[in-house]
Amino acid sequence: MNTEFKLNKEKLPKHLAIIMDGNGRWAKKNGFLRTIGHENGVNTVRKIVEACTEFGIEYLTLYAFSTENWNRPKFEVQMLMKLLVKSLKKEIKTFTKNNIRLNAIGNLDNLPSEVRKELTEVLEKTKENTKLTLTLALSYGSREELVSATKELCNKVKNNIISIEDIDESIINNHLYTKLMPDVDLVIRTSGEQRISNFLLWQIAYAELYFTEVLWPDFTKDHLMEALQNYQDRERRFGKTSEQLK
Repeated sequence: MNTEFKLNKEKLPKHLAIIMDGNGRWAKKNGFLRTIGHENGVNTVRKIVEACTEFGIEYLTLYAFSTENWNRPKFEVQMLMKLLVKSLKKEIKTFTKNNIRLNAIGNLDNLPSEVRKELTEVLEKTKENTKLTLTLALSYGSREELVSATKELCNKVKNNIISIEDIDESIINNHLYTKLMPDVDLVIRTSGEQRISNFLLWQIAYAELYFTEVLWPDFTKDHLMEALQNYQDRERRFGKTSEQLK
């Protein structure tokens, strides 16, 4: 562990979300095909997941494949799906060893059958693990999630299951993909882009945002520690004044 960073275990984010950006640019920069960039990105995922278990972070959500990513070239989408299946098969030992429970959110019905099959098996095999909940956002879009929740709530009102007066923030939370998880405390986005890209829009309402120029395949444990240190140095007021917090 880099002694330059001293993390306070009491002030770690309970829920960390990462927008893993820059695989393609990393490949181009190094003269490789985009596929090599994605493969190196998977290696980074393994290292960061293991670091999060070491630090004691309870929830880690990774933006793995967005609803908009379906618009990428067909070959790249197919390659990403094959890489996902390969990674799930390979990482089951890591999940078991580190007591990691795998979770997935998004419109999973859109995933190829082979991916859904492998994903279901890993979800089942890791469901009793308790140290870290690793959530993959797959075929995920926050606006689609909110539309889906709205439709479900409207249907319940229509069928007199709930009344309009019953609907509050907690009710909406309970109809999102993330209903079993706490709100996000920290969002990290790599590669220098400074936008949210339709990721967990409701859940990050009071999250701290951290942007780094580092491309995802180059993102290391030390980079993660730097982001966590930056998070711990911030004052989270949630609408209150500094004086009130004291």
